[in-house]
Amino acid sequence: MSQIAQRRFDFDPGKHEERIVPLLAELRDGYLAEEDFDADDYGRLVRKFPKLGGGAYSKSEVIRALRHYAPQLGWEETRELVARVRMKPIRTASGVAPVTVLTKPFPCPGKCIFCPSDVRMPKSYLAREPGAQRAAQFRFDPYGQTLGRLLTYHRNGHLFDKVELIVLGGTWSFYPEEYQIWFVLRCFEAMNDFSAGVAEDLPEVVGELGFEPRPGELEEVDGLGGTPTYNQAIASYLQKRLGGLVDRRETAAWEQLESAHERNETAEARCVGLVLETRPDHLDDDEVVRLRRLGCTKVQIGIQSLDDVVLEANRRGHDVNATRRAMAKLRAAGFKLHGHWMPNLLGSSPESDRVDYLRLWNDPAIRPDELKIYPCSLIETAELMKWYRSGDWRPYGTDELADLLADCLAATPSYCRLTRIIRDIPGDEIVDGNQVTNLREVVERRMSRQGKASRDIRAREVRQSQVDLETLRLETTEYETSIGREVFFEFVARDADRSGERLLGFCRLSLPDTAGPDEVRIPEIRNSAMIREVHVYGVVVGLGEAGDESRSQHLGLGSRLVAVAMDRARAEGFDDLAVISAVGTRDYYRGLGFEDGALYLHVQLT
Repeated sequence: MSQIAQRRFDFDPGKHEERIVPLLAELRDGYLAEEDFDADDYGRLVRKFPKLGGGAYSKSEVIRALRHYAPQLGWEETRELVARVRMKPIRTASGVAPVTVLTKPFPCPGKCIFCPSDVRMPKSYLAREPGAQRAAQFRFDPYGQTLGRLLTYHRNGHLFDKVELIVLGGTWSFYPEEYQIWFVLRCFEAMNDFSAGVAEDLPEVVGELGFEPRPGELEEVDGLGGTPTYNQAIASYLQKRLGGLVDRRETAAWEQLESAHERNETAEARCVGLVLETRPDHLDDDEVVRLRRLGCTKVQIGIQSLDDVVLEANRRGHDVNATRRAMAKLRAAGFKLHGHWMPNLLGSSPESDRVDYLRLWNDPAIRPDELKIYPCSLIETAELMKWYRSGDWRPYGTDELADLLADCLAATPSYCRLTRIIRDIPGDEIVDGNQVTNLREVVERRMSRQGKASRDIRAREVRQSQVDLETLRLETTEYETSIGREVFFEFVARDADRSGERLLGFCRLSLPDTAGPDEVRIPEIRNSAMIREVHVYGVVVGLGEAGDESRSQHLGLGSRLVAVAMDRARAEGFDDLAVISAVGTRDYYRGLGFEDGALYLHVQLT
């Protein structure tokens, strides 16, 4: 394990045996006796047994004590009891444990006027955003960020063996290749080092390397000008500290990463998805292959607008055709496409934004699989301040924005997942713009009054709901893209109370037009159909774990979806079906008959 500074989780259950064992016993009795043992019951219980020294035991302390004492007491319900105590169960309700890490501050190729310029952060991020705060705590060290997040999951009672690693911060494709390899390598080394067996004694970590300027070392940026630009401030700091932009200790070779990938295939914390973030104008053929070699399966890409006039007014640095080309290359390579779209940019209006939103779905070259909607908010370090002061830009009012978003949610197709509709920016950082933190809830209430409902994936996924399996059925949605045809298979079932319908799992199958432009296809998959995603929803189920069949990850839906995709690809005349497997799902696909290729796994259909 890495040489790192340490700060331990210093709760020793043995020192609290007199108080906490009776608490655990009543928790177990209450759980076994009452199916509806709920948060209020739990709250009364921890107040009944106050902590030595005063106060109440935290959930992470109760969970640690459960894991410590349950084996000694012969209790077999440890996992279920931990689930009762678990903090924020929604974190893993989509089937994976997301681990978000940020790259260090680095010059950015963009000059977007709406983008914040907090020199303590990678471009466009703010130091007080929750994920950014965690990154700064670990000095942007990838190993520390990853390990720290896994520790938090374990201590709060979540499973962590299916990890979606999400790398954010600046424009990934603009960082040096050696840094990219090193950053992903260190994340994988953290997952490989972590296991439940060592988690209780593992320290929280702070990296030795990383980005932590001393007071006064960084010049601040003012959106109104008269100060250095973000790039100038960051480059000056790195030049002084490192003698250049690159820290030679933050480099690694492909062979090291490939070895870490191989080890992760059977690790306890397996990477079942790697997400990287970039710009459309930084995606050429070499970059697409590099993303795949890193293990990437999903790309977050800044669309922002599909109006060239708006893009130019906001100094985005590329046109709509660049976005179309980038989406075609990524889709042809099998990546899942996670777009970012921004209403209320300079030069737009609610009416033009409604038109622009429909372009996302009406243009076959776009049609993302997931989407973040980020209404433009004014931050003091953004150049947009100039247009705000001159009166040429104004933020939409709350009702105006909610009406717009209600129309957007209603227009979103069922094959897309709306992951966010606001950015999590602290209110006092916003000079002007939306500060309603529960905006999605406000919008959904408005839609309900209007007789509308969202049909996107997030609105329908099963999460912790109980469903009537007798109503389970497979549905198919098909749509054209710029490279061929997409088929979206989904298993749906009615809620147990028949009040609505839930999505249990889905598969994205790409059927490329073999007569289409070869320049967007990687040679290995030029004649292949492609499974771009298989996802089964529900609370994370341990790898290889048998259990309650009412939970969607125990129904074998994933293998059934793959079989359906095979049949469809074969019927369409394809001899080969490829899958863009994450490192941690390679064994799963091998078990279904797929074999390793250079960048993908393949199964012969003839």
